[in-house]
Amino acid sequence: MSTTLTALGIDQMTVEERLALIGAIWDSIAAEPKHIPITEQQKQEIDRRRAAYQADPSRVTPWEVVKAEALARLKK
Repeated sequence: MSTTLTALGIDQMTVEERLALIGAIWDSIAAEPKHIPITEQQKQEIDRRRAAYQADPSRVTPWEVVKAEALARLKK
């Protein structure tokens, strides 16, 4: 089934409403992670990163630090 923005009325929504819709759609997809297809290459990358972490867990940067640094760069 092919749908369009016009058929769904999405083209009549404000940017803010469309962004909220994107968030809602993304959250509904993320709620079912086992149904999200990943490629063999992505699986290999996950395995590589997991092995690197297990080999040296001290090299991990916590999300809070990464986020704070990214936000600080955006403010410059």
